[in-house]
Amino acid sequence: MKLVKHLANLGYGSRKEVMAMLRNGRFTDAQGQEIDADSTIDHREIRFDGAPLDPDAEAVIMLNKPVGFTCSTKDPGRIVYDILPMRWRFRKPPISPIGRLDRDTSGLLLFTADGAFLHRVISPKSNVPKVYEATLARPLRGDEGALFASGTMMLESETKPLLPAELTVTGERSARLVLHEGRYHQVRRMFAATGNHVETLHRAAIGGLTLGDLAEGSWRELSLTERQRVILP
Repeated sequence: MKLVKHLANLGYGSRKEVMAMLRNGRFTDAQGQEIDADSTIDHREIRFDGAPLDPDAEAVIMLNKPVGFTCSTKDPGRIVYDILPMRWRFRKPPISPIGRLDRDTSGLLLFTADGAFLHRVISPKSNVPKVYEATLARPLRGDEGALFASGTMMLESETKPLLPAELTVTGERSARLVLHEGRYHQVRRMFAATGNHVETLHRAAIGGLTLGDLAEGSWRELSLTERQRVILP
């Protein structure tokens, strides 16, 4: 019955529904042979309707988030979970985003149910850098790099200065910014403090991990090597 619980926790259905699917032959091994509730079989060897099982509870998922989706499950509009398989909403433990991207920001977003990995990535002690690419409404002034790197910049309504951030100018109205913390709408607020406005914002990397050739709106599971790349860039 451990297999039934495992499949139910992945969101395939209630235990009763999973039992019915097993009896109907929807779960098989990699060779297409039917399995039952008492089968002892590795997660990676199980097939559902001929396709590999969804990633297990320890997996880390990378999504190339499009603009227009929020990370909240309570938002009345489009949410990032709409892009992922519907049954993932019923996974136990739940799969959660590692940090967030606002509705108007695109790019690299990670998900996991592995709490230890999640906290290691978002913990300030880990100092995991995040790389953002921004296009701006007005030309850069020229002093933004020094200001962002100073370690003394204060955002409105905050009492603690920002950690130093690295700015690379990529065009008259575009720049790449590396952050070592994650405050609310931080990139947008930093440029707003200089009298500018962020028109588009894209997260290109977390630690040493980039999106590579992952298409917008697509997702995939990270390999163990890629997971290490996030926290050991």
